[in-house]
Amino acid sequence: MKAKATLKQIAKELNVSVSTVSKALNDSPEISEQTKTRIKEYAKLKNYKPNVIGLNLKNRKTKTIGVIIPNILNSFFAKVFTGIEKVAEEKGYNVITCISNESLKKEISTMDMLSNGTIDGFILSPSEEAQKLHEFNHFKEIISEGTPIVMFDRVVDEVECDKVVVDDFDSALNATQYLIDIGCRNIALLSSADNLSVGKLRANGYLKALQNNNIKVNPDLIIRTDSEEDLKEKAEILFDNKSIDGVFALDENDSVAALRISLKKGFKIPENLSIIGFADGILASRRLSPSLTTVSQHGPEIGEAAAELLIERLEKGENEAPYKTTVIKTELRFRESTRT
Repeated sequence: MKAKATLKQIAKELNVSVSTVSKALNDSPEISEQTKTRIKEYAKLKNYKPNVIGLNLKNRKTKTIGVIIPNILNSFFAKVFTGIEKVAEEKGYNVITCISNESLKKEISTMDMLSNGTIDGFILSPSEEAQKLHEFNHFKEIISEGTPIVMFDRVVDEVECDKVVVDDFDSALNATQYLIDIGCRNIALLSSADNLSVGKLRANGYLKALQNNNIKVNPDLIIRTDSEEDLKEKAEILFDNKSIDGVFALDENDSVAALRISLKKGFKIPENLSIIGFADGILASRRLSPSLTTVSQHGPEIGEAAAELLIERLEKGENEAPYKTTVIKTELRFRESTRT
């Protein structure tokens, strides 16, 4: 028996979108007659048959949201999920949660599995590998098939969808400015998230603060990498420089590494070194001594905003409505790692 082709296979072979194939096979007036004929002939050649069960599932509302997070160990994503679940429960929606483990392959397979009638829409933060490889076609295909996506935290400019972000650039600028205001002039930047959109925005905020205050950028005080282990190795060397008087670390793990290594190297915190980290997890606030001053991203509020955006789009049935970007304001939470 000849294997049946799928919409995605036909689209790939003819170098068109899945949406174009679907519309052509359904005689949509949006598609030219020439393109319709080409697609229909190819579909017949490849023994394409519509999946009636799949169509029925696609047209039925499941009242279920698919949530894909990149890292289960990151407390920020756990906080976002609590916000999503709160709003979903209030609105009568169920939630299916999956973890990509920063893998593009797993992200794609998870979305393929859930988008076949299992969920009505996605809330997700793209994997590190997707951003590193600049591979976003799977998001575009899902949206073109009629399944809406809301991205949060790590967002992709090339993908048109609803988004929820924090003011990463301004937050980093303000945090660095605070270090400058308390007298720091040799401020180190530590980032193990340089592949990510948020890492780049935060680094740019740090650089802008230095520029605003006529402080020359010192490359020897900047660690930008995509590996936590690489960051720790470089930080061991960095903190041999006793002129450092401030540190801005771009995520929780980076700030924890900065605190531990600097203490081991003999720095007194906050007497001669002030540290600010990005993300306000349990480690920063309760389990470290001294406790860390942090930029709080308000994870639950991000989750609530993302769920509100998705459910509003689903219930209004306005797939073509203009996309929205909601910006959640951050705040500095002062603790023991900075002077006042």
